[in-house]
Amino acid sequence: MLAIHTVLIMDSFTEQEKTILSRFMTNTDKSIFALKNLPEVVMGALFSRYSRSQKSLRRVLFDEFINKPETGFHEIVNYDMAKCGTDELVAIKKAEEFYDRVLVGFGDDSVAELAGAHIAIENVSIIASKVIEDARIGISPLEKSTRYVYFDQKDANGHYLYLDEPTLCTGDGGGFSDLYKRTATGLFDTYSVLIPKISEHIQRKYPKADGVSDRAYTSTVRAKTCDVLRGILPAGTITNLGLFGNGRAFEYLIMKMYAHPLAEIRHIAMEMHEELSKVIPSFVKRANDQYGKIQQNYISETENAISAIARDVVGSTDAFAPANPVTLIHYDTNEISEKKAVAAILYQHSHLSLEVILGKVESMNTEQRKKIIDEYCSRRSNRRHRPGRAFENINYTFDILGNYGMYRDLHRQRVLTQERQLLSTHHGYDLPPEITEFGFENEFRDAMETAKSTFNEIEAKFPHEAQYVVPLAYKIRWYVSMNLREAYHFCELRSMPQGHIDYRRIAQQIYLEIKRVHPNLSAHMKFVDMSEYELERLEAEKSIDKRIEEVKKKYGD
Repeated sequence: MLAIHTVLIMDSFTEQEKTILSRFMTNTDKSIFALKNLPEVVMGALFSRYSRSQKSLRRVLFDEFINKPETGFHEIVNYDMAKCGTDELVAIKKAEEFYDRVLVGFGDDSVAELAGAHIAIENVSIIASKVIEDARIGISPLEKSTRYVYFDQKDANGHYLYLDEPTLCTGDGGGFSDLYKRTATGLFDTYSVLIPKISEHIQRKYPKADGVSDRAYTSTVRAKTCDVLRGILPAGTITNLGLFGNGRAFEYLIMKMYAHPLAEIRHIAMEMHEELSKVIPSFVKRANDQYGKIQQNYISETENAISAIARDVVGSTDAFAPANPVTLIHYDTNEISEKKAVAAILYQHSHLSLEVILGKVESMNTEQRKKIIDEYCSRRSNRRHRPGRAFENINYTFDILGNYGMYRDLHRQRVLTQERQLLSTHHGYDLPPEITEFGFENEFRDAMETAKSTFNEIEAKFPHEAQYVVPLAYKIRWYVSMNLREAYHFCELRSMPQGHIDYRRIAQQIYLEIKRVHPNLSAHMKFVDMSEYELERLEAEKSIDKRIEEVKKKYGD
């Protein structure tokens, strides 16, 4: 396996601090580590804060939990900083034999869903984060946001926060190392130089209104600046993740990652496996043993075989022709969908077979079906009042073309089927209107074209590795299949005012397509916001101010 050379943003801790941290983490000196000896409520709060901070998870734990008496951390975890508690890993080792007996005795992988772990994965690329977050079931991720955090920092060696992709920079990279690093550094230079300039223009265009707090205004301007500029960042940008998952999900994810064509992903798999083996050893032990290697071979050999077939069958003819951002590929006709939905609505309240109920629905006219659908949905008073499971019988498949930054946001929608193509520069990029309005179009386009030239050189030999140099403004194609129930959730959630305009427009277009083909079924999708906003985060930040005041009144300053 190739050595991984990445930007290590590691904190400096005293020996005493390391001793304290060692109680709560499986190691104190690596980028990947599992959490231990912390209650669920603390780990949830810790990961939530971590996703919007420039700090490492260790530093967040120290600065915002351990060292702040008002959090009640010491009482919650029953921990005295003056003493080092007994390491609970001893108990975990003793429990391993018991779990092994259960797994062997019952032969049921679902037992592994009863044990979970929190793990931090730091100093990995955005490319890697998407591979990790592909695990939709059994794992809940939080990732460092490009919307709330500036990525203009450098490490002690003056290196921006991007991965020196191991194949290109330390392996048989075909002489692309200097070109790759020069291009990535140039993208970060442009991004960093434009931060204060864009921020200044935004403040001039949107001065702080009366009644808006300094905190809310500053946060809103920062988010808007990040929104405008994030497209310049390369996909090799370093990010941090926090994951909570069960043993079964982690084992399968690690097996898939061991079989991945990218060296970075395989290296992360190895480190995740090592750290999770310290806290849930019985549930991840097969990830790279004989059983795991058979699974890995199955995954990699299948991928290679289908890739070869695709090159022959699909080719590249017209592959990069202009396309709509959202194309509805598959759906049942309106009448068939309504009948399926109505039959499913009635089924739960009957003792008849679905076939018989469908026969009765067949005899209904449109108005009768519509009345039942209205009764099923009309009492929704907010977006969290989701329709029932009957709507899971109605399915749609969309082909989507959008910038990679926006894809990262929508990728987190878990209850749907989605598959992406390799990131490339072939489909062009999105130019934020503010870039043109504020007079920085030349700088933006120069950065995009430089990256495209570098990508084209690398792609011919290393198509997977070439992704790392592609800026987030470039478009990627992916498809999603979702049922109507999830479409309600997706369109109403992702069109909310505080969302990034790029993915809000995708959600709006998906809604319009569903409304076009299924007007009755979509009639109660009434919390889709079709408006556009200039300072998207402002109202959300004002709401945060209110909640801050409520907390102060409840618990004191």
